[in-house]
Amino acid sequence: MVYTMRIYTDGGCRGNGKPGAIGAAAAVFSLKYGRNDSWSRLLPQSPPPTNQRAEITGIIIALEQALAKRENLETSPRLDVQIYSDSRYAVDCMTTWIYKWTRNGWINSAGDEVANRDLLEEASHLDDDLQEVGCVEYKWIPREQNQGADRLCNERMDEQSRVSSSDSDSDW
Repeated sequence: MVYTMRIYTDGGCRGNGKPGAIGAAAAVFSLKYGRNDSWSRLLPQSPPPTNQRAEITGIIIALEQALAKRENLETSPRLDVQIYSDSRYAVDCMTTWIYKWTRNGWINSAGDEVANRDLLEEASHLDDDLQEVGCVEYKWIPREQNQGADRLCNERMDEQSRVSSSDSDSDW
């Protein structure tokens, strides 16, 4: 038996890479009958959030949740996991570049350490775990086809903006 999962991911950042930036990531599982399950998280402040860190974090959430969902199934089926992202960077990282970087000791073509190595290594390990119980495909989609994950991501950043705004208001 094969259990198919379709997961849409997104990440975003306001104030990209600057102090006080707000970043969030989301993963949305497409379920039967038009329903979905979703998860999101804010990015930590250190290192400063960036769009790229947020996009990779979205993939990490998807991989973590796919593994958790499998553990909760009554059987142990093979998985067919399809992860959709509107980030070419994130998809290329997971399908092409990560293999080159691991062979090159996490050094990029310019001779520098790969940016976001911490998150990419985490994603790679989760991908390896998932590959042991099935297959994982990463697919790029246009932003218009990723509205659920995009909306969730923006809602999470909006919430954080309101909290940050009310925190600074209380200092007066």
